[in-house]
Amino acid sequence: MSSSNRVLKDKILSSSTETALIHAPLAAVDIGDWLLNLPDKEYQRCAPPDHKAVGYTTSDDGRPMSINVEMIGTSLVIQHYVGEVVSPQHCHMVSLSDVLTPHGWTTVEVTWDLSVEDNGDGTLIYTNQVTSRPTVENMAFNEENGITFEQAAAARQAASGDHCRRETPRFAASIERHALARSSGK
Repeated sequence: MSSSNRVLKDKILSSSTETALIHAPLAAVDIGDWLLNLPDKEYQRCAPPDHKAVGYTTSDDGRPMSINVEMIGTSLVIQHYVGEVVSPQHCHMVSLSDVLTPHGWTTVEVTWDLSVEDNGDGTLIYTNQVTSRPTVENMAFNEENGITFEQAAAARQAASGDHCRRETPRFAASIERHALARSSGK
């Protein structure tokens, strides 16, 4: 990572956490398998019209990677999510994301954490958490464009919060369908 792409870990542009119910047995849920095999059209159905495309590859060191293309507010975001944890009940994905704003290209770090917990009543709680942090390049980009960190964070929080609220129940429903198909052997 170049020094201009260094992430400022002490600053948060946005943080959104949403939950939704899944009606499937915990043993049938495999978020890692779902995430790394999610069909492009299913990804698009999870947040229309924001989700544009999804694909899968590996990082240079062989870790699984999900490439997500989506609109967050007025910005086109290309996320290169590297799987730091990819397991049946928890995925922790981190991306140095390319962002096309109305002012041009910049970068931010996006952490996406997906997890399920058993409620003990035949349902699961799905948690979808997304946190964005600026890079050194992003801070300079905003300054050059007359945007304060506070303004950038407020805009990103509003857009990301809205996006997360809309995609979370659809992701939960998609994970549920995947789990039920797995448990029925389809």
